[in-house]
Amino acid sequence: MANYKYLIEQDQDYKWGVVVTTIGQQVIPAGAVYPSIDHPRRYLFSKEKGRILDEYQIVYITKGQGWFMSKHMKKTLVTAGDVFFLFPGEWHNYAPDPATGWEESWIGFKGTYAENLLKEGFLSPDKPLLIIGILDCVWNLFNRACSVARDQRIAFQQELSGIAINLLGTVYASEKQYGLKGSEVIDQLEESKKYMFEHVSDNPQMEEISEVISMGYSRFRRLFKDYTGLSPASYFAELKISRGKELLTNTEMTCQEIAYSLGFQSSSYFNTAFFKRAGMTPMQYRKLTRRNIV
Repeated sequence: MANYKYLIEQDQDYKWGVVVTTIGQQVIPAGAVYPSIDHPRRYLFSKEKGRILDEYQIVYITKGQGWFMSKHMKKTLVTAGDVFFLFPGEWHNYAPDPATGWEESWIGFKGTYAENLLKEGFLSPDKPLLIIGILDCVWNLFNRACSVARDQRIAFQQELSGIAINLLGTVYASEKQYGLKGSEVIDQLEESKKYMFEHVSDNPQMEEISEVISMGYSRFRRLFKDYTGLSPASYFAELKISRGKELLTNTEMTCQEIAYSLGFQSSSYFNTAFFKRAGMTPMQYRKLTRRNIV
């Protein structure tokens, strides 16, 4: 059983940042020939020689098992709930286990959006295989993409672009969260965030917060960054600026009063920190966000 499309690319579609080249889902029964010969020549490959593509692909395995290997990864077991990325110009090879077969979904894409993720380190050929588990939200995005590609209504490429970006974000976040699911660590990290929120006007040491949640500081710092994308200190600094934005927009407090209420030593420290994160001064932000308030 297979459902897939290979799509025409137009120059104007690239201006959107993501162009989807292929989308599909298929069931490979145990013992079946793989890969199928029904795909376009440029996508065909053999288990003996592998393949190189000129695009990115996300491949999601939802049943069965098999193997994956690439220029940067030795032959590795792939099981249900795993995702692997294919990179343009990167040799790769993969196949289901003949004893089990597998069910796979994939989406191929090009464009500056993915190139920027690669440049900034969110994607890397050094880590092409991710574990996210069996997730309805990911499966449903692939289903939706297949439906859009099948109908190909007006601006379908832009709709597929949004789905591809959603998939990238969902897969990235799911991999980060996978190892923490079902553990008390999440409760501890959420407690630390709550503590920061309640003490945003103070200046607690991060070691103090790790003691509050009964976790060693080194472990707390590492897990907190994995969970939020920021170190505890950076997260707390962002929280202060976010609170400052609320006060600038919704109160008549002066910048000096806001600075002291947030635990800054002076208004100049507040101004510097605010500009660094907001790209404008507190007064510029106040003027911008209150110009439509009667």
